[in-house]
Amino acid sequence: MSNNENSVKVWDPFVRIFHWVLVLSFFIAYLTEEDFLTIHSFAGYTVLILLVLRIVWGVIGTRHARFSDFTYSPQTIKAFIKDTLNLKAKRYLGHNPAGGAMILFMIVSLLITTLTGLAVYGLEEQAGPLASWFTQKESFWGEFFEEVHELFSNFTLLLIFIHIAGVIVESFIHKENLVKSMVDGMKRSNTPPE
Repeated sequence: MSNNENSVKVWDPFVRIFHWVLVLSFFIAYLTEEDFLTIHSFAGYTVLILLVLRIVWGVIGTRHARFSDFTYSPQTIKAFIKDTLNLKAKRYLGHNPAGGAMILFMIVSLLITTLTGLAVYGLEEQAGPLASWFTQKESFWGEFFEEVHELFSNFTLLLIFIHIAGVIVESFIHKENLVKSMVDGMKRSNTPPE
């Protein structure tokens, strides 16, 4: 069988474009911080728009993009992680239980990061959609939102490193290139050869 006959489309164009634009936007925002506020804000707005679109797509999107396809019980996630650490995790065509949980964690963490970023922008710069909520610079709230913003941006970075490690381990266990599948959308349709 040829490689194409043995492959199936798993990741739709929206999921793939979302993934890579989110990666780029997050790192632009993370690296620019306060030094390049216009670029930082633009990247942050892009992340927020992407998250809203992904949440909608998680409800109405294609099979493997839907939250219902990759949300599992805590017991299933724990068992999957244990099997992964023993290098004998079950292969999933879509997101595995740990990958599904990671997506949910990242969405929540990025939402908190972007929303607190909007609050900081509104408080300290009197700019952005939340600026009208703040009539003056309130130092307590500005510092509070800034600390939470920084905490969750760093937490998101930690999640990204864990995600990358998971992709590497799963690619090794199942002998498939998961990064390539997030580029072309294709995954092997059968189990790996022994």
